Amino acid sequence: MKANKQTEALIKAYNLLVKGIETKANEDEERAYGGTIRAGKGLLVENIGKQIIEIAWADLGANPKRLSFVKKPIKIPLRQDYLKRIQSQEIIDWIRSNVKDFYYAIKTDIHVNIDDDIILGIECKAYTENAMIKRILVDFTLLKQVHPDLMCALLQLESQLTGDYSKPSQRVIFGSHSTHTLLSYFDIALNIVTLLEGERKVDEPIHKPEYYKKLEEKNLLKAVEIFKGLLKDRV
Repeated sequence: MKANKQTEALIKAYNLLVKGIETKANEDEERAYGGTIRAGKGLLVENIGKQIIEIAWADLGANPKRLSFVKKPIKIPLRQDYLKRIQSQEIIDWIRSNVKDFYYAIKTDIHVNIDDDIILGIECKAYTENAMIKRILVDFTLLKQVHPDLMCALLQLESQLTGDYSKPSQRVIFGSHSTHTLLSYFDIALNIVTLLEGERKVDEPIHKPEYYKKLEEKNLLKAVEIFKGLLKDRV
C-alpha cells in the first residue's frame, strides 16, 4: 500500500491533537489536567484505530457496508461449575434461582464487526506497560468465552513493554521477555501494534513540545498491513 490522503489526514489529526492537547487541558476547568490529557490521547488512538481498519478493509476490496464499529456490551455468563466450589447450599440455591442475572458485561475499545458479527476486538492505549497487558489478557479471555473465534489486538501510541515493541518500523518485532512470559499463560493470540518509535518515558510526555514524537507514515502503513492480514479471510 502506498501513502495516500487518508494516512496523511491521520498524521494531521495526530499533530493537531498532540500539539494542542496541553492547551485544552489547561483551559478545562471541569476536569483535572491529567484526566483531559489521558482522555484526549485515548480517543485519538481509538479514532486512528477505526480509520486504519477502514483503510485496510477498503484495500482488501471489501464492501464498506459490511463493516461497522457498533459497540454493545457483551454479557459473560456465570460458569455453572463455579457452584461446586461454594459451600453454602443457600447461596447455591439463590444463584440458581436468579441465574439469568449473573453475568459480567464487558466491551473493548473497538468492536470490529463484519455483517454485524464481532470478529476483532481492539484495545487502544496511549501507552501500555506489562501490568496493563495482564488486564487486557483477562478481558480478552472473558470475551472469548462467548466469542471463541474472536481475534484480539492492542493498538498503542507508545510502548512501555520493554524489548523492541517500541521499534515498530523493524521488519521483525521480537517483543520483550516479560510480555512473552505473560502471554504464555493465556490462550490469547494478542496482536500488538505500536505507532510511535521510542520507548515511552514517564517524565517525557509527547504532548510537551520538547518530547514530541513524529507519527511516521511508514508505521501507519505497516499497521494497515497487519490488520489487512487479520481481516482478509472475512472479505
